[in-house]
Amino acid sequence: MKPSYKNFIFSKTNLDRRNFLKGLGTTGALILTANWNWAQDGAQKFGGHGMPGGIVEDPKAYLKFNTDGSVIFVCARSEMGQGIRSSLALVVADELEADWKQMRVEQATGDQDLYGNQNTDGSRSMRHWYQPMRRCAATARTMLQNAAASHWDVPASEIRPYNHRMVHAKSGQQISYGKLAGMLDSQAIPDSASVKLKDAKDFKFIGKDQTLSVDNMNIVSGKATYGADVRFDNMLYAVVARPPVYGSLMESYDDSEALKVTGVVKVIPIEGTTSPSEFNPLGGVAVVAENTWAAIQGSKALKIKWSSSPNDSYDSDTYRDSLKEASMKPGKVLRNEGNVEEAFASADKKYSASYYLPHFAHAPMEPPVAIVILKDGKLEAWAPSQNPQSARQKAAERAGVAFEDATLNVTLLGGGFGRKSKSDFVVEAAELAKSFPGRAIRVQWTREDDIAHDYLHTVSGEFLEASLDKKGKTTGWLHRTVAPTITALFGPDSGHQAAFEIGMGVVNAPFDVPNIRIENPPIPAHVRIGWFRSVSNIPHAFAAQSFIAELAHQAGMDHQEFYFKLLGKDREINPLDQKDEWNHGEDPTIYTVNTGRIRRTLRRATREAGWGKKLPKGRGMGFAVHYSFVSYVACVLEVEVQDNGNIIVHHATMAVDCGPQINPDRIRSQMEGSCVMGLGLAITGEVSFKEGKAVQSNFHDYQVPRISQAPKSISTHLIDPGDIQELGGVGEPGVPPVAPALCNAIFVATGKRIRQLPIQDQLA
Repeated sequence: MKPSYKNFIFSKTNLDRRNFLKGLGTTGALILTANWNWAQDGAQKFGGHGMPGGIVEDPKAYLKFNTDGSVIFVCARSEMGQGIRSSLALVVADELEADWKQMRVEQATGDQDLYGNQNTDGSRSMRHWYQPMRRCAATARTMLQNAAASHWDVPASEIRPYNHRMVHAKSGQQISYGKLAGMLDSQAIPDSASVKLKDAKDFKFIGKDQTLSVDNMNIVSGKATYGADVRFDNMLYAVVARPPVYGSLMESYDDSEALKVTGVVKVIPIEGTTSPSEFNPLGGVAVVAENTWAAIQGSKALKIKWSSSPNDSYDSDTYRDSLKEASMKPGKVLRNEGNVEEAFASADKKYSASYYLPHFAHAPMEPPVAIVILKDGKLEAWAPSQNPQSARQKAAERAGVAFEDATLNVTLLGGGFGRKSKSDFVVEAAELAKSFPGRAIRVQWTREDDIAHDYLHTVSGEFLEASLDKKGKTTGWLHRTVAPTITALFGPDSGHQAAFEIGMGVVNAPFDVPNIRIENPPIPAHVRIGWFRSVSNIPHAFAAQSFIAELAHQAGMDHQEFYFKLLGKDREINPLDQKDEWNHGEDPTIYTVNTGRIRRTLRRATREAGWGKKLPKGRGMGFAVHYSFVSYVACVLEVEVQDNGNIIVHHATMAVDCGPQINPDRIRSQMEGSCVMGLGLAITGEVSFKEGKAVQSNFHDYQVPRISQAPKSISTHLIDPGDIQELGGVGEPGVPPVAPALCNAIFVATGKRIRQLPIQDQLA
């Protein structure tokens, strides 16, 4: 049985769960620790090769040449709107000297042996895959060159590639890649030392402003295949009623009314998992039907008794008070330089403030969905997964099939933001498929399911205190960050943020302050906490960048002037010197924190925005700048606050230094999307809890940005990388500076300081 679409390839893999967890850098309690080395073979590795599975650079795995002239690039990274399929295809086409019109893209299945690491998160797809895909394409180009040399019986050195063909200048002979395709099987893969990469001056696509895409036309014409677009004859549909409180399990259920709903086929209990739940299903009761509507109505008719949970009393308001209380007390010391107490005691002025951010839901436009067929001991799944290898492994385990007999096909993702790295929805489909051998079954999450049972972005309380001398120089800096940790998913909850969380804008504060202390008091998790676009950078940047603006006001200085004074002289900082032992998994001797790049990025953004210009009454301009995912992004917002509290963002100016710019059009798209998403989170984003249950349920009370909340215009400015060779991330770094820039602008416009998100109802 095959689905009603084409161009999916099928292959086999093996993902070792223990090595996956070890690769996260875990202790015996499975708690993430400070660990540079993701690889477990004893060698110190960074970047893509340091990730579990590393990167496999086999041109035959990624490139297929057809006699009709088309070249198929197999993309091992998931496409969720960030444009990685197009961007990597551009890289391959350029290095291959291919005709873009002849390029095709297929999506790889989950296969670590064939492709290496495929987990698409952390803003590292281009950062980790740019050079490997160039080498892969250059190797294939060399093989084409050698094939042409054999065909003409001339030295390969006399042959040059040009626009999808090989040219022998001396004789004037030319041969297309299509005609060479049949000769490649006889060509050995050349030694990597003999393969030369293209000179940057000869690039046709890389770094050029253009809007080439392999998916856009299919997307806008409705031909693109997302998870919910996969169809089979006689397919069944399932909706799962899950525990309303995290940690609760189903004790008993009455399905008599559900079975009366027309179209309902069967009701099946699903085994649940209490904390630590990792990426396993929460459990509950599935209603399987002939269509989604019947499954939803049958689910509503169920009568279920749920067990009690340790999280039954979880209340957002009470928890917020607990966060603030914890942040006012000393915590685990993460970084300590100089003597903060003496600096505070001798200060001309001392100032402190507390900040709060709620839980955020990922809320992708496409809720989680998965289709599984289980037949004759083999499992085949289709899902919009950011982590197909993990999904394949866990689905195989739940279905009881051998890992090598499982296949995970990756569809386009209708948004992901980190939610679809977790495979619980695929595991649910694998569980239900056991009851219907040979028949496709689709598990469909509703929007209510998506919000109530998400792996939420962490709630956070931040306390900052600083001392100033008579000249406005910051002499002491204390930052306490309190937030439930993602690591509670994997083992006993320590209450403390992990190395990767504190390395997101807290411990690596790049300021020139002689006395600095960073602390992390503990707080327990009461829901599933998961990675979310920009992760802990969001609360940390919101607090620090808002606080700096407040300090500037206290010092009576222009915000930008004060920030540059706080930043100090241009210098490169080794992350290890800041006690940042994560550094996004990158080599700390290569990927340093560069204050000159921070200064340059902010200066570009403020200059382009017209910082300091006179604004009408009720308007204000605010900025924030943040380093994350080894990139630097500044955001300046020009904001009007109306008498009724309504916020109008007249203009947003973004500046980004991500090192070399491979696909400028996609970088601008990511900055624009980050700006809109960041505004939505700041203005209306919140998932709150009463008696352990999520209060919000759909877009009427968990609002994504409306058109009226988006900036009237956004301009994005890309910083010339100069001699910088290292790539930074793009997908996530644009989000963190948006909320503090907005609140700083609101203060200028109204004199009201916002320290708690969401902003809605605080300005009326």
